[in-house]
Amino acid sequence: MVSKKDFKKLNDWLWEIPKSFRADMRVPARAYVSEKMLEESFKDKSLEQLVNISTLPGIQKYALSMPDMHEGYASCIGGVAAISTFDGVISPGVCGYDINCGMKLLKSEYSETEIKPHLDKLATEIQKEVPSGLGQGRQIKLSIGEIDKILEGGVSYLVEKGYGEKEDIENCEANGRLDWTDATAVSNYAKNRGRDQVGTLGSGNHFLELQKVVEIFNEKVADVFGLFKDQIVIMIHCGSRGLGHQVCTDYLRTMIPAMQRYKIKVPDREFACVPFNSPEGQRYFSAMASAANYAWANRQMIAHFIRKAWKDVLGEKASPLVALYDVAHNIIKKETYLINGKETEVAVHRKGATRAFPPGHSEIPEKYREVGQPVLIPGSMGTASYVLVGTKEGEEAFFSTCHGAGRTMSRHEAMRRVSGQEVVNRLESKGIIVKCQNLKGIAEESPQAYKNINEVVEVVQNAGLSKKVAKLIPLAVIKGE
Repeated sequence: MVSKKDFKKLNDWLWEIPKSFRADMRVPARAYVSEKMLEESFKDKSLEQLVNISTLPGIQKYALSMPDMHEGYASCIGGVAAISTFDGVISPGVCGYDINCGMKLLKSEYSETEIKPHLDKLATEIQKEVPSGLGQGRQIKLSIGEIDKILEGGVSYLVEKGYGEKEDIENCEANGRLDWTDATAVSNYAKNRGRDQVGTLGSGNHFLELQKVVEIFNEKVADVFGLFKDQIVIMIHCGSRGLGHQVCTDYLRTMIPAMQRYKIKVPDREFACVPFNSPEGQRYFSAMASAANYAWANRQMIAHFIRKAWKDVLGEKASPLVALYDVAHNIIKKETYLINGKETEVAVHRKGATRAFPPGHSEIPEKYREVGQPVLIPGSMGTASYVLVGTKEGEEAFFSTCHGAGRTMSRHEAMRRVSGQEVVNRLESKGIIVKCQNLKGIAEESPQAYKNINEVVEVVQNAGLSKKVAKLIPLAVIKGE
């Protein structure tokens, strides 16, 4: 069991468990949290899971957790592990089931006063255009051949087909396509689960929100990002749906027995892993990339249908919605860092953690390169969300930051404490429109089930992981259940 006395306080925002804490630790374990958040983290197994991350073969420097960390499958959600591609492992559980769950933000040229009269109609029309809920799909099922093209082509394939603009590709992490994809590494069962789910929201904490910019913290960066006070923006939060979940399931089944062959021992079988360069490791890496491309395509298709609803309500001559950025928070990617004085290629596993590259980084769209990568951090339902920007200081955390507020109670506990109708009533009393298919899902995602997003963002700001640019608040929420 981990306790507070096991931690060394490095500063007000960073705490470390030394490698000497447990014999199987290969590196120290670090948590980016305030003291109050650290004390709250002992309520679940997230800190124990953080220590478990530090035992993975090939892990470099530290096992890391972000301030929104909470218990997950295998590793804590909010966990980051940079693992050597030369002699390290790859682990589906440290990527997560919802591969490339992530955020997309569309910005308008309109202020709140201009959109307010149309708000309810917009929310209704968007809900109609974007199917949402557990297992919900579109009426048209794509062929397996078309799914293969999405798995290998990502956003580019959809834009070629007329579902978006060239600018959508540029304003997306990795241009919406990982190029080590291989559709044959994805099972037919996974593909079949994804045939009717391109352009759908799903359930759980996934949402669409019409928001307004209430505060600008950095005028220069906001100007580069095209953000202004009282501006209407639309945030999309979803991932790879059933297809990505199945990819994770399939490869966990492969890796659990394979670990014995490779003589790999982990403290929890949920950390099933194989050498990164093994046939199984490379096949999973390609399947993960395929599912990531599917998720980017899913958010792109959702954006297409939101734009359709936008035009249907506001008219054909309405100013268009433009993508600010799209970024993943459950993904594994090869990156290079200076470690112990030499350039080292690592597979960075980010699970419930967002990439936050600094100014000048070659992977940032050219128009943002001078200021840094946009970082999109959603709050819990009905609370604020944030746009931040990557910093040079973030290198200490492999340019990673938080991905949201982070749960403080299970979905079951949330439903026990509050009804969906109560949550809806509270939101509507604040003037927030709520569109949902099922009040059960609303109860599960009650704001009281989450950490305070403002406190979480303060930690990443003070720790230098990313810097605040703008604060957004919801005007209308569209939920998946």
